[in-house]
Amino acid sequence: MRRRGSLVIEFREVPSYLRETAEAYDAVSVLYADLVRDSLDGLPLDRAVLAAFADLTRGTAAGPVAELGCGPGYVTAHLRGLGLDVFGIDLSPAMIGLAREAYPDVRFEVGSMDALALADGTLGGIVCWYSVIHAPPRDMPSYLAEFRRVLAPGGTLLLAFFESEGGPVAAFDHKVTTAYRWPVDAVAGLAGEAGFAEVGRMLREPLEGERYRRGHLLMRARDR
Repeated sequence: MRRRGSLVIEFREVPSYLRETAEAYDAVSVLYADLVRDSLDGLPLDRAVLAAFADLTRGTAAGPVAELGCGPGYVTAHLRGLGLDVFGIDLSPAMIGLAREAYPDVRFEVGSMDALALADGTLGGIVCWYSVIHAPPRDMPSYLAEFRRVLAPGGTLLLAFFESEGGPVAAFDHKVTTAYRWPVDAVAGLAGEAGFAEVGRMLREPLEGERYRRGHLLMRARDR
């Protein structure tokens, strides 16, 4: 910590996996953006989960929505199209640059979802669309605690992740960098311990060209 006049500036050691994740996504940012830009068009169940999130969030009027790990911004823009006041945050400066270029009417910021520069209880909703998958399993509770910190009571959390199909948490060779598959019950249990109540879940079987089942959890932030 360094004090400059009346301003206190706090520094933290950034975990190596966060640097590696940002660098990996920077390196493939253009290719990745091209690959995912229209991906929701062929995913009606995924769009339905996002629509349910939007409906639940609009009902709280508790604050804006953040997409954490927004990448090139296509889900953030989709949520904006559903009528939400939404902005995106991502570790990768290259991804944020592409998002700002593609969607200039939406706010995007470089940041880490494990230490958000947001005051307590300021958000009405959070979407993590296959972004928390890169967090080491030991760190998942601290991520969920950070999400609960910045969500207002009654705020909505949507997590999308690769599901382990009844098995344990398992690392796999994600095309960008190491990621983890989770049993949906384990994610729901950790979220419950962090202060969330489950609203619903959707499991989608892999489509052609996909390897793993997809898990989606909708949760509400409980009153403290």
